[in-house]
Amino acid sequence: MALEITDANFEELVLKSDKPVMVDFWAEWCGPCRMIGPLVDEISGEYEGKAVVGKVNVDNNPEVSARFGVRNIPTVLYIKNGEVADKSVGAVPKAQLASKLDAII
Repeated sequence: MALEITDANFEELVLKSDKPVMVDFWAEWCGPCRMIGPLVDEISGEYEGKAVVGKVNVDNNPEVSARFGVRNIPTVLYIKNGEVADKSVGAVPKAQLASKLDAII
């Protein structure tokens, strides 16, 4: 399962991570978010030890969402060394999510 990332723990889990981080910005009411949610969880297991994979509920964590200009969901950010290295917006295939993560590992 992907980590639950919040406004409170974002700095520690994401920006200070010594591993690349994939963060899925989602909401309960978002259909496309529910489509990629299980894919993000699968990737979390597959990349254990190589990358951090987490999810931010935009309804509960408006600060992080605003900080990164997330206006459409699902948005997946790929963060390396505290900087956004790549992103994808919308429901995309698992292969695309994984290849973008592979590119920053």
